[in-house]
Amino acid sequence: MSDTAERKMRFLFALRTKGVTDARVLGAMEAIDRGEFVRGIFAERAYEDMPLPIACGQTISQPSVVGLMTQALEVSPRDKVLEIGTGSGYQAAILSQLARRVYTLDRHRRLVREAEEVFARLGLPNITAMTADGSHGLPDQAPFDRIIVTAAAEDPPGPLLAQLRIGGIMVLPVGQSDTVQSLIKVTRGPAGYEYDELRPVRFVPLVEGIGQD
Repeated sequence: MSDTAERKMRFLFALRTKGVTDARVLGAMEAIDRGEFVRGIFAERAYEDMPLPIACGQTISQPSVVGLMTQALEVSPRDKVLEIGTGSGYQAAILSQLARRVYTLDRHRRLVREAEEVFARLGLPNITAMTADGSHGLPDQAPFDRIIVTAAAEDPPGPLLAQLRIGGIMVLPVGQSDTVQSLIKVTRGPAGYEYDELRPVRFVPLVEGIGQD
């Protein structure tokens, strides 16, 4: 077995031991090579279960957290998904394997541009990436079946809650940026929103406005 194949096998084993057990999610994470999204000196650590730095002071999330968030989202093949915080593009690429359509927003133009290059190289035509203030969501395309936020807000942003269809699910970290945050699953029912706390996490803060890069 090649070194890369062995690292990928260990990678999938690590995901399972951390609680990522959904077969479709594991299949998507096997199909999408995290190594495509990690550049420079950190490339050799692409298959380790740890967050890594990327451009614009952001990070690519730990794979087990990506897997657990994706699993909590319960994406079905007909779903239209909104992601807030494109970052490296890794999470959107995994969602592209599970959903009909993925819209992903980031406030950093450079990150969107670099992610689009990877999406094109991997042949993922069902992702639309754009530079925008994610805290406002994407009203033009609402409502969404699923929304995932990869940056922490003190509370679930009102515009995002409003853009979730009835029966829809949103997964996001909530809490102060300098303390431990909680991963929350929000389900929108006919009478309002249900909140489930999943686990402690640590994400970069959700920042309003467009970045300068």
